[in-house]
Amino acid sequence: MSEIELLQPNTVSIAVLIILAYLVGSISFSLLMARIFSLGNLRNIGSGNIGTTNVLRTGNYLAAALTLILDLAKGFLPVLAAWFVTQNPIIVQVVGLACFFGHLWPIWHQFRGGKGVATFFGVIFAATPLAGIVVALIWCGVAGIFRIASLASLLSALAYPLVLIILGNFNYLWFAVLALIFIGLKHRPNIQRIFAGKESKIKL
Repeated sequence: MSEIELLQPNTVSIAVLIILAYLVGSISFSLLMARIFSLGNLRNIGSGNIGTTNVLRTGNYLAAALTLILDLAKGFLPVLAAWFVTQNPIIVQVVGLACFFGHLWPIWHQFRGGKGVATFFGVIFAATPLAGIVVALIWCGVAGIFRIASLASLLSALAYPLVLIILGNFNYLWFAVLALIFIGLKHRPNIQRIFAGKESKIKL
C-alpha cells in the first residue's frame, strides 16, 4: 500500500475513530458520578472497582443508573459510528476493542480502570443487537437467581461467543473471545471469592 493510499480520508477517519473510541472509553463515569454525588472514593468501597456495581454499593441508585447508562453509551456510540462509516466487521471490532480497552486501562486515570462489563455490553448491543439482547437476558437471569454481579458478568462473557455461533454470526467471534479473556482476567479476585463462597451479593 502506498503512502498516498494510507493518507486517504477514509483511512484517516478510521484511525481517528479508533483513537477517539479509546479516549471515550477511558472516561470513568463512575468516578465522575462519585464526585458529582459526593459518594467518596470508590476505590475504598466494596471491591474497589470503579464500576456500576460499586456505585450501587454506595446506596445511590440514581448515580448507579447514570453510570450504567453512560458506560453502555461509551461502548455503543463509537461502535455504531464505526458501522455507519465502514460497515466493516473487522474495523467495527477494532473500534469496540478500543472502547473496551479504554475502560480497562484509561489514560485519564493512570491506566487504572474497571472490569469492562458495561462497556462490553454497549459494544455488543451496537455490533450484534440480537446476540446482545440474549446475553443481557442471561446476565439478568444469573444475577436474579444468584445475586452475584461478577458471576453474571463472567457467565455472560462466556455465553457471548457461544450465542454468536448458535446464531451463525462468525464475524464478531474474535472480539467475543478477546473480551471473554480480558473480563476473566479482570475478575480473577472475584472468581477466587466465588469458589470460596465469599463473593458479595447484590443488595437492592
